[in-house]
Amino acid sequence: MVWVIFAMLVCLAAAAAVVGAVAVPARRQGRQVLTPKGEDVVSSVTRGTDKVVSTTRKTTGSALRATRPKPSTGRHSASHDVEESREAS
Repeated sequence: MVWVIFAMLVCLAAAAAVVGAVAVPARRQGRQVLTPKGEDVVSSVTRGTDKVVSTTRKTTGSALRATRPKPSTGRHSASHDVEESREAS
């Protein structure tokens, strides 16, 4: 298992070296790294990701609001109730 992890780290280092040697200097010189089709793919993925994020925020936000205690109930927190019961005994 150690060898598999080591091999994965070597591959990751090789990939980072290739990106550092090719893409970074090209981007600094103003050249496009991706083809026009690649740019279209990236922009469509970005739009899709934005849509998923906004939908997820709407869904989880309503779920969070539903699970939060209502401030108008006038109840104390559970830890406060435990402290009161300890003081009473």
